[in-house]
Amino acid sequence: MTTTNNTGPTVATAPTTTAAPPRTRFPAGFLWGSATAAYQIEGAVREDGRTPSIWDTFSHTPGKVANGDTGDIAVDHYHRWRDDVRLMADLGLTSYRFSVAWPRVQPTGRGPAVQRGLDFYRNLVDELLAHGIKPMATLYHWDLPQELESAGGWPERDTAYRFAEYAGIVGEALGDRVESWVTLNEPWCSAFLGYGSGVHAPGRTDPAAALRAAHHLNLGHGLATSALRATLPARAGIGISLNPSVVRALTDAPADLDAKRRIDALANRVFTGPLLKGAYPEDLIADTARVTDWSFVRDGDTDSIHQPLDFLGMNYYTPAVVSGPRDDQDGPRLDGHGASDHSPWPGADDVVFHHAPGEVTAMNWPVDPTGLTDLLLDYTAQAPGVPLYVTENGAAYEDSVDAEGRVHDPDRIRYLHAHLGAIHEAIAKGADVRGYFLWSLLDNFEWAYGYGKRFGAVYVDYETQARIPKSSASWYSQVARSGGLPADQ
Repeated sequence: MTTTNNTGPTVATAPTTTAAPPRTRFPAGFLWGSATAAYQIEGAVREDGRTPSIWDTFSHTPGKVANGDTGDIAVDHYHRWRDDVRLMADLGLTSYRFSVAWPRVQPTGRGPAVQRGLDFYRNLVDELLAHGIKPMATLYHWDLPQELESAGGWPERDTAYRFAEYAGIVGEALGDRVESWVTLNEPWCSAFLGYGSGVHAPGRTDPAAALRAAHHLNLGHGLATSALRATLPARAGIGISLNPSVVRALTDAPADLDAKRRIDALANRVFTGPLLKGAYPEDLIADTARVTDWSFVRDGDTDSIHQPLDFLGMNYYTPAVVSGPRDDQDGPRLDGHGASDHSPWPGADDVVFHHAPGEVTAMNWPVDPTGLTDLLLDYTAQAPGVPLYVTENGAAYEDSVDAEGRVHDPDRIRYLHAHLGAIHEAIAKGADVRGYFLWSLLDNFEWAYGYGKRFGAVYVDYETQARIPKSSASWYSQVARSGGLPADQ
């Protein structure tokens, strides 16, 4: 089945499927969604008033992104959004998590909005609602306006206040039709990959700046939450999407257990401490004392951060296995976050990361769905009464189009089946998980990997922009329509 795209070539749509009776049923009202990020899919980086973000600058810097790829065109979603929403509807999705491009709405990071930029998101949301798809809007998925970075970026306190202003603008524009809001996506990546290891934009390698950025991202979340609550109707829900690390010690040796504690502090508790408990962990401050004195945390900051959450978003791909320093360790850091001579782990750069045995994805990430069950149960205990969403989960594989124009991806189907089974297990054990957002709807610009890694349920031919639903799209469609997992994979 095909539809005509007024802005480009013919686009394949998902085949009609008949859902088999599920073996494992999810709760009524469970959201079956997909997720994307603006810079990864939209393109049109110079249209309708949009100005450069840090990712525009970073991707145009030689040597920063594989093959010199950029998001200039990406998958042209800015022009093909109607067809992409139609694909979601064909798949039977009930929700879609998208991000708003800050420099498309507020080009300098200050001042009034560009209405043409807001209109794009207004139109997108209206189209989603017309197809019965619930929008979940993410305010920040890493595309800081370059002008704010030139003024210091997230290590500077003012950026948190600018983010709150921007949040209020978007909330006022979309609050009458969007009920679910995510302030930040994966602030760990923004802080520690952007300012620590430098493998993400803006590409800085300053461990003290990374810790300052982490705090100001936390503060930005708190201030943005207040701005949204002042603007949105009472029915709206506000949360944050974290990428918690399921940290496992290689052995029970004291050095390995201490490595687990240190990485847990930097990967997880640097955010959940102020978010859920209103304070930064004392051991984190002690571990990083040689990097910073934390004087950037001012009186009242943690109160601003520690606000009631309507939900927590969990992004999960693979666990981390760590040990203390080892004499026999040589080669690249196996933390799954890209190659760099600079560590994203301030105060813990001597911790050694290990690959778990077994299957890996095209990202060389071990496949371990038990980590997702553990994660959901852990956060159920840490934040009792707060609903959870799996706001990202998925896998990259070496997908290709066969002679008949189809894309078969059985490895991804097995991956999704196992991880959805892990979510169901967590629900059975008491986790209040309300929805699942497959990463990603479309193959797209995969950050520093460029277009070399394909996470999508829908294959994109980057030359023609044709969309071809993969076998996993058909499988996921059956799951969404039936509300549960089939008996086989």
